Amino acid sequence: MKRKDLIKLLENNGWWFKREGHDHTIYTNGINNEPISRQTEIDEIQAQKIIKRRGLK
Repeated sequence: MKRKDLIKLLENNGWWFKREGHDHTIYTNGINNEPISRQTEIDEIQAQKIIKRRGLK
């Protein structure tokens, strides 16, 4: 999955950019934080784990 598609999915579900980490960009919904790798392609399994864990639609 493309990184920008995963970020767009997060943002459409109420998440916003919090800060830049060392190798990740951190997104938050005010309660939880989710690190997103800076690679242009996110492994499909990893992307699906994030989507399932955060209940994204």
